[in-house]
Amino acid sequence: MMIPCPTSGRGWQAALPPSLPPLQRAWLLRPGALTAGLRGLGTVRLRVLREYATGAPPDEAHGLDLPPGAPVWVREVLMSVDGVDSVAARSLAPLASSHGVWQGMRRLRTRPLADMLYHDRGVRRSAFACARMWPGIALQAVARGVLPAGTAAPLWARRSVFWRGGQPLLVAECFLPGFWTLAARAVSARPAAAP
Repeated sequence: MMIPCPTSGRGWQAALPPSLPPLQRAWLLRPGALTAGLRGLGTVRLRVLREYATGAPPDEAHGLDLPPGAPVWVREVLMSVDGVDSVAARSLAPLASSHGVWQGMRRLRTRPLADMLYHDRGVRRSAFACARMWPGIALQAVARGVLPAGTAAPLWARRSVFWRGGQPLLVAECFLPGFWTLAARAVSARPAAAP
C-alpha cells in the first residue's frame, strides 16, 4: 500500500493542475531517484548550501508528522546539470534520528541523498505532493536564494517522505527555470519514433 503524500493546506497537493505542461508533469511525478534522471540530461554537480539544526517550520513539520518547532536536521543543496543550476533541494529529519537511523545524511558531503535512500530495502517512500512555490514554503527561500535577482518565473516543486525504522525524512525538490530548458532540449533531441 502506498504511503499517503505529505500534503497540507499550505499549497502542497496530491494532484497537479491539468493546465501544467506534460514535461513539467512528467518530472514532478517522476519515480525513483531524481539524481538518476538528471544524469540522463548531462553531468550533475551537487553543491551543499547549508546543513544545520533548527525548529521545523509549520509546513514541513506537518509533512514530517511533527509538532511545529520540533528540532530537525536540515540539508540544503543545489544540483546543476552541465553547469546549469537545475534543482534546489531541502531535506529534513528529526534531530534525534539524524544521529540514529538517518545519520547517513550528515556524512554525505557532496554525494546525493539518493546514495543512501535507494540501496536500502528497509526504506519506504510516500507518494508525491507538489506545489507552486510561494514565500510561506521554506524551500522557496532556498530556490530564490540561488536565482538571479528579479527572476519572476513560477517555480514548481515536489516533496515526499522516506521512512526507515518508523522515522521520517522529508525531501523537497524545486525545479529551477534553467532546468526546464535543458529538459525540453533533451526531449527535442530524441529521435522520432518509427510509425
